[in-house]
Amino acid sequence: MSEQLKLTNQVCFPVYTLAKEVISLYRPILKKLDLTYPQYLVMLVLWEEGDQSVSEIGSKLNLDSGTLTPLLKRLEHKKLIERKREITDERVVKINLTELGENIQEKAECVPGQIMTSLNISVDKLTELKNIIEHILNQINGKNKTNL
Repeated sequence: MSEQLKLTNQVCFPVYTLAKEVISLYRPILKKLDLTYPQYLVMLVLWEEGDQSVSEIGSKLNLDSGTLTPLLKRLEHKKLIERKREITDERVVKINLTELGENIQEKAECVPGQIMTSLNISVDKLTELKNIIEHILNQINGKNKTNL
């Protein structure tokens, strides 16, 4: 067998494993908020930027509408968001936070700190990892802006 085909020499495998492990660290923390990790990501976008269209959220999270729509329906069922069609263009669905959705932001403030504690890694190392990942993603997506 060639060295290139050994699992231990693959870049993708530790990246894949890390993603799974980090998301699994979020599960018990987000369970207290009654959110899944993808739902948490949607809420982060809405807390940060306010009302958004489905396509705007999808673009920011790199999710297609087929994945995003059921996720938004579950958030609406939990009464955290409202989905409303634009009056001027019914094809556009706007998402806005409900009062309950706004209120759980305060409870979510502890999530990043708890994740940092669970990871047991310095902020500098984590920032370095984030910058490298963003650089690679920018290269894959053909963007020339980088933080490195």
